[in-house]
Amino acid sequence: MVDAAAAELFLDDNPEFAKSYYDLNFRPQLISDLLDGSRRMQVDVSRFHDLTTVEESEVLFDLMRDIQDNLQMERSMFNLMKHLSFMLRADRMSLFMYRQRNGVAELATRLFSVTKDSLFEECLIPPDSEIVYPLDLGVVGHVASTKKMVNIADVSESPHYSDFVDELTEYKTKSVLATPIMNGKDMVAVLMAVNKLEEPCFTAKDEETLNKYLYFANLLLRVYHLSYLHNCETRKGQVLLWSASKVFEELTDIERMFHKALYTVRAFLNCDRYSVGLLDMTKTKEFFDLWPVLMGEVPPYDGPKTPDGREIIFYKLIDYILHGKEDIKVIATPAADHWALVSGLPTYVAETGLICNIMNAGQDDFFKFQNVLSLPIVNKKEEIVGVATFYNRKDGKPFDEHDETLMEFLGWSVLNTDTYDKLNKLENRKDIFQDMVLYHVKCRKDEIQHVLNTRERWAKEPDECQEEELQEILSEVLPDSKKVELFEFHFYDYHHTELELVKCGIKMYYELKVVDKFHIPREALVRFIYSLSKGYRKITYHNWRHGFNVGQTMFTLLMRYFTDLECMAMVTAGLCHDIDHRGTNNLYQMNRPPVLHGSSILERHHLEFGKTLLRDESLNIYQNLSRRQHDTVIHLMDIAIIATDLALYFKKRTMFQKIVDQSKTYENWNDWTKAMMMTACDLSAIAKPWEIQSK
Repeated sequence: MVDAAAAELFLDDNPEFAKSYYDLNFRPQLISDLLDGSRRMQVDVSRFHDLTTVEESEVLFDLMRDIQDNLQMERSMFNLMKHLSFMLRADRMSLFMYRQRNGVAELATRLFSVTKDSLFEECLIPPDSEIVYPLDLGVVGHVASTKKMVNIADVSESPHYSDFVDELTEYKTKSVLATPIMNGKDMVAVLMAVNKLEEPCFTAKDEETLNKYLYFANLLLRVYHLSYLHNCETRKGQVLLWSASKVFEELTDIERMFHKALYTVRAFLNCDRYSVGLLDMTKTKEFFDLWPVLMGEVPPYDGPKTPDGREIIFYKLIDYILHGKEDIKVIATPAADHWALVSGLPTYVAETGLICNIMNAGQDDFFKFQNVLSLPIVNKKEEIVGVATFYNRKDGKPFDEHDETLMEFLGWSVLNTDTYDKLNKLENRKDIFQDMVLYHVKCRKDEIQHVLNTRERWAKEPDECQEEELQEILSEVLPDSKKVELFEFHFYDYHHTELELVKCGIKMYYELKVVDKFHIPREALVRFIYSLSKGYRKITYHNWRHGFNVGQTMFTLLMRYFTDLECMAMVTAGLCHDIDHRGTNNLYQMNRPPVLHGSSILERHHLEFGKTLLRDESLNIYQNLSRRQHDTVIHLMDIAIIATDLALYFKKRTMFQKIVDQSKTYENWNDWTKAMMMTACDLSAIAKPWEIQSK
């Protein structure tokens, strides 16, 4: 019987026979076993012979199966490097991962000294033991910088070689073959083989082999890199959504907003602990704060300051503990020797405005610091309002540029609260200015007595009277419509004082029969018309008389065809259409930067002024309308008052002409008709009899 040694010798001397015999009897079963996921068939690389005689399909199947079974990037890369170390006849191989911290790129060992007989646990480098290369140091740094493969026969002759790792590991490097692993144009890692066995250096054939199997390394690391980026972006989105939901619940107080937003997103921050220090935003101290310094009782502040010159004083510290049992501590006016401040890192960040990403930081007695990321939180004015510091990434790795970006996302909520605070102040300022305007425009208690003399008649104020009592007075003081020719187009306002025009304006609402129909309070009606007369400035043309004339002309046109609600809205629009006119035209206003609107500037101002009066409860003649009725009258006022801009009239005239000449109907013909009527009323003075218009 032939022994194993003789059979092996025969097969070595007859390779063609060995191959044909192998293909016929073993290959189908081998491939079947390889494709069977339930059967784990480990390829023993120690039994491979020279690469030229290896059936590479076995290696490829083993790698593909390993990729399928192992979702862990490090383990899959380890198995690939074991194969490559034997194929390249390399003494050992290492994997260096690319990352950025504090905006500086570097390479860190992930798998180190992998041989064909190595164990995974021996080669995987924990974060606290990794060797870090800057890109300007060593062969791997050179490869990462140039993004090109290098093959160095003798490292002692290379200007890029650094022996500090050899000194650490007591190893002698002679030859190196290293290549970058890319994701598009982005650097991901560097794969390096050292010391060719049985030969002085790596050959061109070794480079070809490394490039061939580099596709697997690219695939593994690209999947890992994309998965990591996807996770980072997902966390960013979750942070934004969750913090937004809490920010909009608490817009008024920056401290409560910080607490809600940061506590809600704690699950996505991927760290064991973090703290937020809020800075005192006071730039100018009050006199009573300076007095102790001026009196020599307290030494002047000589500590660090923020870039905008504020003293760095943390008035509140919020500490979040996420490992073990979660806990939150809020410390008001924390002492300088508090654990979160004693290192000086938050103060340094507040002083410089720089992001600090530190590995292997110092420790305190209660909490072990491995990695620390500290960054400033700024508002819209780029003022530093606080410092957020994060401790110990949960996977033990250092914080990278994606963590820095994620943490910066949290600062946007501060901007939101800061912006809300500004808007709130502007809103309060607007309310104050509006009260100032209304104080000068609104009908005062003594002025309303010129129309509703309730003090003389009933010895009480109008708001203390019943509607019947007010109506009794109005029936006596309002003019007779026919006597003053209120229904006539040739109504002549110069026969009446401005107070009499106020009474005529009130009378028009009674003639339209809208006071009782829409339950307009008598006092509100009198106050509104009187306030309109005060709202017109004492200028040559666009004064209260002009405003009343336009409203009265509209009144004469509305006796037929329109509903009572439309009549009330159009007459009100006529009375309001030029209120607070400054005596300038739109061209003058266009040459000055408009604050709110870019077109029909004057008309929009008159409209908003009128609406401001109507928003006051004591002047709101629409207060008893239904929601739908109120929306209708406001819409009609918008159309009518904006229509007094003659630039819009020329645009609408063509469409209106078609309605008249061709009897065409359009969807908005009713609105166009009202707009044309308003323009006609505004210009009606020139169409009145000569003895009236000449004056």
